[in-house]
Amino acid sequence: MGKSSYFTAITILVILSHQLAYEKLIDQYNQLAMKKILFANIPFDGHFNPLTSVAMHLKSLGHDVRWYSGSIYKNKLDKLDIPYFPFVKAVDFNQHNVNEIFAERLKFKSQISKLKYDIEHSFILRSTEFYEDIKTINENWDFDLMISDIAFTGIPFVKDKLHKPVISIGVFPLTENSRDCPPAGLGLHPSYTFFGKIKQQFQRKMADQIIFKDLNKLYKNLFAQYGMKAGTGNVFDAMGQKSDLLLQIGTPGFEYMRSDLSKNIRFIGALLPFTANKKQAPEIGEVLRKYPKVILVTQGTLEKDPEKIIVPTLEAFKDSNYLVIATTGGSKTQELIDRYPQENIIIRDFIPFNEIMPHCNVYVTNGGYGGVMLGIENKLPLVVAGVHEGKNEINARVGYFKLGIDLKTEFPKPAQIKQSVEKVLSNSVYQDNVTNLSQEFRNYDPQLLCEKYVNEVLDAVEKTHETYSEYI
Repeated sequence: MGKSSYFTAITILVILSHQLAYEKLIDQYNQLAMKKILFANIPFDGHFNPLTSVAMHLKSLGHDVRWYSGSIYKNKLDKLDIPYFPFVKAVDFNQHNVNEIFAERLKFKSQISKLKYDIEHSFILRSTEFYEDIKTINENWDFDLMISDIAFTGIPFVKDKLHKPVISIGVFPLTENSRDCPPAGLGLHPSYTFFGKIKQQFQRKMADQIIFKDLNKLYKNLFAQYGMKAGTGNVFDAMGQKSDLLLQIGTPGFEYMRSDLSKNIRFIGALLPFTANKKQAPEIGEVLRKYPKVILVTQGTLEKDPEKIIVPTLEAFKDSNYLVIATTGGSKTQELIDRYPQENIIIRDFIPFNEIMPHCNVYVTNGGYGGVMLGIENKLPLVVAGVHEGKNEINARVGYFKLGIDLKTEFPKPAQIKQSVEKVLSNSVYQDNVTNLSQEFRNYDPQLLCEKYVNEVLDAVEKTHETYSEYI
């Protein structure tokens, strides 16, 4: 071998050794950067679906993402290739079997009575069960961070007993107490006048000390049994207080003004569920062109009785010059098709809203948070009718910000819907307001914001560990 060949071989070996060392360092860095992240949620679609978007984004970055929830989500998580931890000690309820598991809720007719029952049985009493399950998960898989919906009542126990950082996702409007707002849960509008604030102070005291007194005592007793401090306010205040960050879906423009907004709250825009492949909508393009106005109506997946919103809307506009598109979520679709054969009515199990909403002029809905977010994104003024499962708070904001009309009922009449839809279509204030808010939504990138805030929390934990190591 000549000298030049010898030196060439040596140079190649040096380069390769440096490259291997560099790749080893990169591999070590990636291992350090990859974190074990546990997702958890109250087993309702509105609490699960938005979190899938965050989970899949973090998974794409290389994090080890796993999920604790009810068995209803196992198949969905399998399709997302996310390992699943089942409810073991926790009652395996969900939005479809909740009336069977907690049958007593059906006897309550008033909004407040049903709300109190649900808070006790679906949330407070499940908190320690969630904790016991997650404690077992942690013994076998020592996770670095938990991300859950804000209503997941295992949050304080994971934070205080397992000493894990927690990020909560606000899947419905803010529920934390504020000196500027009435008590959450009753669907009341805020007043910022002197006398309005005095009235709201009285309402908050009534809610905490009379209406929800027993619930507040129950959750504080549970905390005490585990040697934990409950903090101030109600059980949902505690969820926010115990979260390192509360990432609130929506923007400030869809939330009441609060001069005392907690410092750990960040708005992240319209966080919508993860979608892998777009499902194509049925070909209705020709029909759309025949009508000057298009009404989209749905009542979500939880409500199975189409008589509540879908039927009154169809009754109001059958044989009219409006096209009505109804999505049933698979509930009594064929029965409705047979019942309403009119040319101006289209009824389907499912239509991808992102595909159909740009062609619509008004959105009639029960007020699910995800659907309202999507409607606002698509600049659709709303007519909303829903009271239970927290929809009164969502719909109250629709009415307060004049994004549409809040009918404040579970059972609207056809005449109410007809009058409200025509008012929304004829008064430009609703269209202007929803268009302006949709522009505000566009200033937020939910996935990138979630990534940023996750990194902030993880970095803060790392710095705390480093400081502690130096101290000892």
